[in-house]
Amino acid sequence: MFSAAMPHCEGNMTMSEFARRRFLIAGAAAASVVTGSQFLTVQEARADDRPVSGDLFTLGVASGDPLTTAVVIWTRLAPDPLHGGGMPDRAIEVQWQVAQDERFRKVVRQGTALAEPSLGHSVHVDVRGLEPGREYWYRFRSGASYSPAGRTHTTPRDPSKLRVALASCQNWQNGYFTPYADMLAQDPDIVLFVGDYIYESAPSAASVRVHEGTGEPLDLAGYRNRYAQYRSDPDLRAMHAAAPWIVTFDDHEVDNDYAGEVPQDPDKQTHDAFVSRLTAAYRAYYEHMPVRAAAIPDGPHIQLCRRFDFGRLARLNVLDTRQFRSDQATTQQGAQDPSLTMLGASQKAWLLDGLSQSPARWNVMASQIMMAETDLLAGPGKEWYYDAWDGYQSERNELLTRFSQVRNPVVLSGDRHLTMISDLKADFADPASAVVGAEFVGTSISSGGDQDAAAFNAEWDPRRADNPHWKVIDHHRGYHLFDIGERGIDAQVRVAGTVLQPQSASTTLATLRVDSGRPGVHVV
Repeated sequence: MFSAAMPHCEGNMTMSEFARRRFLIAGAAAASVVTGSQFLTVQEARADDRPVSGDLFTLGVASGDPLTTAVVIWTRLAPDPLHGGGMPDRAIEVQWQVAQDERFRKVVRQGTALAEPSLGHSVHVDVRGLEPGREYWYRFRSGASYSPAGRTHTTPRDPSKLRVALASCQNWQNGYFTPYADMLAQDPDIVLFVGDYIYESAPSAASVRVHEGTGEPLDLAGYRNRYAQYRSDPDLRAMHAAAPWIVTFDDHEVDNDYAGEVPQDPDKQTHDAFVSRLTAAYRAYYEHMPVRAAAIPDGPHIQLCRRFDFGRLARLNVLDTRQFRSDQATTQQGAQDPSLTMLGASQKAWLLDGLSQSPARWNVMASQIMMAETDLLAGPGKEWYYDAWDGYQSERNELLTRFSQVRNPVVLSGDRHLTMISDLKADFADPASAVVGAEFVGTSISSGGDQDAAAFNAEWDPRRADNPHWKVIDHHRGYHLFDIGERGIDAQVRVAGTVLQPQSASTTLATLRVDSGRPGVHVV
């Protein structure tokens, strides 16, 4: 069975809370099949039905968090997307349909949802009662405005294979989101996005594309406008409409390198001001992501750690490495402090329990930041990035020790703006320690722009000898593509020729494989 488990970590919600939050759980009382393609109202009207002029669906559609018999479909009404959305301050009815065919001749679920101003007129419908392992098409309508159709699917009860695209780090100002055009052609079952969906940086006139606004987003209106701008990228919008996404966030959805309720610059942002910023950023994140009601924020808190089981093939643990972490260390001694935590006690216990009790062949963790060691100092001694797992070594070592007792652990990460594929070792301080897993740090969609190969190699080549666990390291923009099967995971590093132009062909830079029962990864 395919399921999403609610972790026993901070922010867990009950079904009664779902109802109070007005999140529509659809299909329970609907007819199993509705013939014809006309929109029909199956819910009593509860909102002002005065029409709103303009194209209401400028931000497109999306789906996410697929289960065997359910999937979330999303849209947001925004006729004037870069200026707060342009919607009136009242709830608007939105009709939705899910069909077995792209011409909507066999509609199987439909209903009416409320787009409320308190949630930016976003619509999240948890469509239930669907068939396992089936493709579906969906669309929305409000008044005379129709959305584009989206394609999604439920998952098989016990799949023998799964295709996953790993993406992260898409900075609007650094380039176009061209890798998504290639991702669309590869037709993944799921897109796993592990953070930095937007960037909070102020507009820069020298950029490839300039951020909207006049400074960093600090309030709800600012974050809504920033998400709306990113959703205007045609390749991103097309990829959202083509496959379900499973998402989590990193730091730039709020503020660079923040930790819990501590900003990167506490001398410039008071605690109260930053809590207000968190509250706005998390609300805007929920409003723009195809996630379930558990992710409706409670002030400056949001629940995104969750678990997906793909039959007995794979278990995916989606981590939150921002909200519950200790403030970053500033010294090597601090990085080894056993009191520092990345996950928080509750989330760590949930993860360890999920790993130890897993029935799956592959145990995958979506970690926003890199777990393997990055020794930045060529030659004797060590130097680390303290924002990554290198800054929380005691907790990381505990996890790596447990990996030796877990079947086929694989970590999928982002953050670095480069490809870095590594063996995971039980103890990175001991070169002879056992390999216990594999990690793929996906490169960025656009962040970092087109990097100079010579400069990149001059910086990173001297460090290779001190990091023998690295198998592939590269500077290109792109994404990683995984074909997960019973005997192994075949991985491709797909890279774009450039992100400085709206279109660019992608190629396979490297192919790698993780064999079931053999910890680590090797180049094919």
